[in-house]
Amino acid sequence: MGQIIGSLSAQKLRGGYYTPKAIADFLCSWGIQPDTSKVLEPSCGDGNFIESAILRFQSLGITGDSLKGRIKGVELLEEESLKAKARAAYLGLNSNTIVNSDFFEFLNENGQTRFDLVIGNPPFIRYQNFPEEHRKLAIQRMQELGLNPNKLTNIWVPFLVISASLLNEKGKLGMVIPAELFQVKYAAETRVFLSNFFERITIVTFKKLVFDNIQQEVVLLLCEKHVQGGKGIRVIECENLDELDQLDFYAIHESTVKPIDHTTEKWTKYFLSEEEINLLRRLRQDHRVITCGDIMEVDVGLVTGRNEFFMLKEEQVKNWNLEDYTIPVVSKSNQLKGITFSETDFAGNSTAQNSIHLFIPPNQDFDGLPEVCQKYIRYGEEQGFNLGYKTKIRKRWYITPSLWVPDAFALRQVGDYPKLVLNETGASSTDTIHRVRFIGEVNRSMVACSFINSLSFAFSEITGRSYGGGVMTFEPTEIEEIQIPLLADLDLDFNRIDELIRQREIEKVLDMVDQELLIKHHGFTQVEVDALRGIWRKLSQRRINRRK
Repeated sequence: MGQIIGSLSAQKLRGGYYTPKAIADFLCSWGIQPDTSKVLEPSCGDGNFIESAILRFQSLGITGDSLKGRIKGVELLEEESLKAKARAAYLGLNSNTIVNSDFFEFLNENGQTRFDLVIGNPPFIRYQNFPEEHRKLAIQRMQELGLNPNKLTNIWVPFLVISASLLNEKGKLGMVIPAELFQVKYAAETRVFLSNFFERITIVTFKKLVFDNIQQEVVLLLCEKHVQGGKGIRVIECENLDELDQLDFYAIHESTVKPIDHTTEKWTKYFLSEEEINLLRRLRQDHRVITCGDIMEVDVGLVTGRNEFFMLKEEQVKNWNLEDYTIPVVSKSNQLKGITFSETDFAGNSTAQNSIHLFIPPNQDFDGLPEVCQKYIRYGEEQGFNLGYKTKIRKRWYITPSLWVPDAFALRQVGDYPKLVLNETGASSTDTIHRVRFIGEVNRSMVACSFINSLSFAFSEITGRSYGGGVMTFEPTEIEEIQIPLLADLDLDFNRIDELIRQREIEKVLDMVDQELLIKHHGFTQVEVDALRGIWRKLSQRRINRRK
């Protein structure tokens, strides 16, 4: 469809986010050579890539009858396919160049055809929003390739892997793909497939977002089935689209190609040098390093189903006389200033009129509830809060489940750096903050301090997921996967570290913890610690710059 789209709404399908001409031209220039005889665009939209492909062939002196039959575009939407046909006709190709069909149905009739090049920008549609008849065909094709997509899979995944399967023995694939390829779990199987299927993978990324009006980060994925040398993977980073014109792809030295890891590991690590990658791989196996999951269990925060009803400000609690029917809750990352959350912190957030009081009446039928609770629940029903998906499936819609109080909090969304925050109150947290239970007898203060070190920060950047806005997101299992040095009783001043964190003096804290924990206690060298700090800075600044 030549566009990144978030749903199947007619408006987005017709007018989505079309590929900038600079990207279409670049991929066609890379992929189309004088001996290229068959090119496929499996989701051609209104013909951006088709036009670039035709112009590329013409620049190589391939015109008229010599051009006929070399390009094939497939487009599901009739309106878009007509536009693509008109563009192709204007540039001298007949209407047979474009097929108005679902790509997966098209393959039922043309699945034996092999192509020198497949190019495009596949649709970005949630799996469950894709029409069932097309989804079944996509699943079947992927299963034939030995893959097992799940319900989290985005539709760009089958477009990508099935397109790759259509290449001839020396074929190439050039596509615009969400940067999710690097980091989401549903693409793990795809990463393994690509690493096994292609001899060389080149990923072109951009320091600035290149699609107008969306925060989705995209990459250009260039895959080659057969190369003479330089097998592996490389990442080329451009400032913006203007640099594509100046990028001499074939002049880039083969030494930039790194050995590819044929595992489900995330590809964020390939932004690093080969020496940095090898350091992280070595440390994963180091006896001095464990995972957070060895000392803690991480779970999501509580889900109210309708925060505007359940989460109250101090003033609202007083107005509704609900002082006896609320519990304290942390609801946003910025409410956790240090590495400890105290009664003083909660009181400060409350005074600031943050919504941190969770309405929780007795777990009884409505008729048995106190009058003040009944009054507030009636108000909620008048507003329709009881009709939301989460609330209407509950036995009592006004009772929020899973109210346990954690030992600590872990940030689900991270701006500058991750941290663990000890919970010294009776507060729980909403699902914007993860809840932590420590396993066994551990020195909790030392855990919170020890988490702030260059090794854990470096691993966190390749464990979490960042999107266009620069924020890194962690699922509970991803927090548990972060590497952390073995705990030790160290000469660290917890209160001083907490104070420095509140003052945003993270480098000072890292210097303190790295020196005591990594260097003095565990024997890491200063060179290794400096390298780990550099990895964290490189990857964190790369994503943070997108905020700016």
